[in-house]
Amino acid sequence: MLEADGVFDHSCQVQRRPLSERGNDLYETPVVATRALLRVESLPHYIWEPAAGRGAIVTVLRDAGHRVLASDLIDYGDPTHFPRRDFLLEPLPPGCEAIVTNPPFKLAEEFIAHALDLCPRVVMLLRLAFLESERRCHILEERGLARVHVFRKRLPMMHRVGWEGRKANSGMAFAWFVWDRGHVGPAIVDRISWDR
Repeated sequence: MLEADGVFDHSCQVQRRPLSERGNDLYETPVVATRALLRVESLPHYIWEPAAGRGAIVTVLRDAGHRVLASDLIDYGDPTHFPRRDFLLEPLPPGCEAIVTNPPFKLAEEFIAHALDLCPRVVMLLRLAFLESERRCHILEERGLARVHVFRKRLPMMHRVGWEGRKANSGMAFAWFVWDRGHVGPAIVDRISWDR
């Protein structure tokens, strides 16, 4: 993979649109969510954001002094990003110390499993409901899930890019899930604020 310097369903199932209408399913992470993460996690310097979209997470991390490699399956036209890169087929870039992303909802489990195979530190913005599942036990209980930072208040709505409908607050709870390969034991669950 080349090196460079410096997404979710938006609401309840009843409001889902067909894939043909959803396009690339780009749901940009609110800036406040990434800033809240930086207040509670000490992230390493060199980070890979493999579902970078138009750079919502990347910009905040770079502004905080991190070196961020940005890639995405889609070309959104940012010259600092590597487009047409399928994360699920990529190796870890040399020197990369962490993977931080808001994965495509429909591929969240695959993204997490691949990230954990590649990197000792993985941070994903996920629905809080991701904790509910027997099927995910191998990811949630056996791979070093260390912390789950749950937002006290719902995040501002992550509307699909190009959405022209009613703008609403999020009906879903989100959290930052942090895996550390060296962690043993149960995950710590805490509550964080985005609206400081």
